[in-house]
Amino acid sequence: MPVTSEDVSFRGWDGVDIVIVTGDAYVDHPSFGAAIIGRVLEAAGCRVAVLSQPKEGDFERFQRPKLAFFVSAGNLDSMVAHYTAAKRKRSDDKYSPGGKAGYRPDRALNVYCRRIRSSFGNVPIIIGGLEASLRRFAHYDYWDDCVMPSIMEDCKADLLVYGMGEKQSLEIYERLKNGEDIKDLKDIKGTCYLVETRQTPWEGIECPSFDNVRTNKKEYARACKIQHDENDHVRAKIVKQRQKEKMLVQNPAMPPLTQEEFDQVYDLPFSRLAHPDYGELGGVPALEEVEHSIIHNRGCFGDCNFCSISFHQGRTVTGRSKESVIKEAKKIIADPAFKGYIHDIGGPTANFRHPPCKKQEKSGACKDKRCLAPKVCENLRVDHSEYSEILKSVRELEGVKKVFIRSGIRYDYLLADKDDNFFADLIEHHISGQLKVAPEHCAPNVLDKMGKPHIEAYLKFARKFYTLTKQAGKEQYLVPYFISSHPGSRLEDAIELAFFLKKEGIRPQQVQDFYPTPGTVSTCMFYTSLDPFTLEEVYVAKDSKSKAMQRALLQYFEPKNKGLVISALKKANRFDLIGPGENCLLDYSRKNSRRSQGKKRRK
Repeated sequence: MPVTSEDVSFRGWDGVDIVIVTGDAYVDHPSFGAAIIGRVLEAAGCRVAVLSQPKEGDFERFQRPKLAFFVSAGNLDSMVAHYTAAKRKRSDDKYSPGGKAGYRPDRALNVYCRRIRSSFGNVPIIIGGLEASLRRFAHYDYWDDCVMPSIMEDCKADLLVYGMGEKQSLEIYERLKNGEDIKDLKDIKGTCYLVETRQTPWEGIECPSFDNVRTNKKEYARACKIQHDENDHVRAKIVKQRQKEKMLVQNPAMPPLTQEEFDQVYDLPFSRLAHPDYGELGGVPALEEVEHSIIHNRGCFGDCNFCSISFHQGRTVTGRSKESVIKEAKKIIADPAFKGYIHDIGGPTANFRHPPCKKQEKSGACKDKRCLAPKVCENLRVDHSEYSEILKSVRELEGVKKVFIRSGIRYDYLLADKDDNFFADLIEHHISGQLKVAPEHCAPNVLDKMGKPHIEAYLKFARKFYTLTKQAGKEQYLVPYFISSHPGSRLEDAIELAFFLKKEGIRPQQVQDFYPTPGTVSTCMFYTSLDPFTLEEVYVAKDSKSKAMQRALLQYFEPKNKGLVISALKKANRFDLIGPGENCLLDYSRKNSRRSQGKKRRK
């Protein structure tokens, strides 16, 4: 799609209808939101141009668009892209040329929208993408350690699109093209808008206001529950929240794409390449991870509290047809750079293909319980047969040497399948020596706050994994991920996890400290110290020393962590875990150290 005024002139256009502004480098691949929305609009006859990572003065590049600016911070929230969980500035940005940081500003949506307003006055501005979607209500901002109003207040945008956005974008385009005023587009599903309080619609449910959630943490927790309860395209109501002087109105979610619509999106003429201008700058590293990968589904009924997927994409899973996936695989095979390896056929959760039960399809997702945690729901429909058939068909294509699965596998869902064929195929064909899984913790009280199954499910899965791996005559390993300092995790829980890791022979090489990103239930718990679903108090490790001790305990075996681990054990009065012996957590004696150096570490 055009990225310069010369590109526009070359096409013989006298201007553009919509300018898509993105905080990412422009990559014409269906894993990048700006590319998807641009191609969908283009297919509908819209004249689209892309303005990627604009600097001061770039916003006038295409003059004033005839219809609107569509603005996104990119595939990530710009603050998550820029800062670690310790609030340290990142030195790289995989969505930028050469992987270098500095191509986009902090709080990119705010900056971009203000510059557009400065240049073009009352031009329609529609914001979307993850930063907009997760900050649509008043929200806790970890980086400034305060509650901020809806991002619409700061951006002064006309509409906010939440969720994936294809249907909303098409409807907005068609109605603007037909002469409707942007201020009249207040009935589009999957969008939010601001109005004067006297214009607030009567229907729907109102959650506590910005002023209330800013000053009262219990009100913040109540608002969080309402927002997550009403995030469903079948049964949700309009949700309202007073901001400063205006009322934010969220229309019910847009229904997800049908399989036919899903297939049509991925059949659009993506080049699957980064724009050639980035070649001399080192390309765009984010493309390397997905260039030869295929997305086959959307949505996630796993609904982990620390994850933003269900609040953005929803809990309804939809899948592409086998024919569509095979068609994309053939495009990948035709790429001269393809070496025979499909790196992933996955999505938010790789082994989900359809809604979890008939009830969700008819009545929407349950408000009061999850499909998989703390135990698998008795109504859950478990079936891997269609996914297995897709994987088999792709790996049998001429030119394909191997098809890997690198997206997350829900092992509890896999265990619930009475048919072991998919598990056997996974072991035999789709692992590159290591399979990454996410038990996250072992303490039941912490896992409950995460919305994850209890550790017994992981242990059962691990036993079966290694049994089937041995039967297949392979040497393959599980790489389990764990989160430190998640709300609910006390020092005692971190010690329990460390002892669990020792007992199971697991030595994590990477540990993720809990990161309070906008819009998640876990972030609500981090800020309020309350569980929004029960209003019960939740312990939260916030000071740097407490978080450092919990993190160090997960890598208790590293000599560099010796001081922190001993401090943690002493603080918890667990002197019994210091010293030699199998029942101790650590022993930094010289003899023990020499013995461990020659021992192969088990992942």
